Amino acid sequence: MKVVVSIGKWMACLPLALALASGGAQAASTRYLPPNLNGIGIDQNLNAQIPLDTVFRDESGASVPLRTFFGRKPVVLAPVYYRCPMLCSQILSGVVAGLRPLSLKPGRDFEVVAISFNPADTPAEATLKRNQYSHSYSSRAGTKGWHFLVGSQAAINAVMQSIGFHYRWDPVNKIFVHASGVMVITPEGRVARYLYGVEYEPKDLELSLVEASHNRIGSAVDRILLFCYHYDPKTGKYGAVVLNSLKTGAILILILMAAGMFFLWRHDLRKHRNVLKEVTRL
Repeated sequence: MKVVVSIGKWMACLPLALALASGGAQAASTRYLPPNLNGIGIDQNLNAQIPLDTVFRDESGASVPLRTFFGRKPVVLAPVYYRCPMLCSQILSGVVAGLRPLSLKPGRDFEVVAISFNPADTPAEATLKRNQYSHSYSSRAGTKGWHFLVGSQAAINAVMQSIGFHYRWDPVNKIFVHASGVMVITPEGRVARYLYGVEYEPKDLELSLVEASHNRIGSAVDRILLFCYHYDPKTGKYGAVVLNSLKTGAILILILMAAGMFFLWRHDLRKHRNVLKEVTRL
């Protein structure tokens, strides 16, 4: 019986995970979603201020305002819940996998803050998740830079509304139905970027963090790449817009050169024919 319930919960999450895995703001149009998923998604509230005075509890159970984790560094914010049977684990694992190759490090260059939107989650569960994912990231780095918070419904609502995160409790399967994605927040607490799905490209995470930090972190190469890549809010990814423009420009130049050579050839051919006519008359 437990297996059936587990599979049922997994299947309940699967349509939304597939629908929103590659999405942008409201990635899957409601006409393509099952009725029970209508209204679920992530609105892009770019540059929105999250309520930093909202109080949560950390892994030790201490009450802390959200601004505790802001001020000097950008933040990777993950809206999840710790009793989630499937999707939230994929989101957090995706964050770990995307951050692991970067030269930027949690605690030094940025913070990772997971906020549970289930008011029943406890600091003990937050501690287990922090230990699990910080250890998965690095068995030697410890928990520095990794924060897992729980809070009241009022605190949760304030933050989720500010980032445009819409979810709903499913009483049949006893789970929260929600979208998959993380946000990169500036040190001042403003929403800078949305990254969607359960897998996050290291390049997208790095460029998002560099931009959100106002270029205070990252290498010179990262800053150069920001000129070559452009954030697409529809996909939540960075694309090589400038490079593609250069390719398009190169193709146009080749076309213009070919056209010029054709006209020169026609001109030379016409000149040659005129010379032949003059010789023939003589």
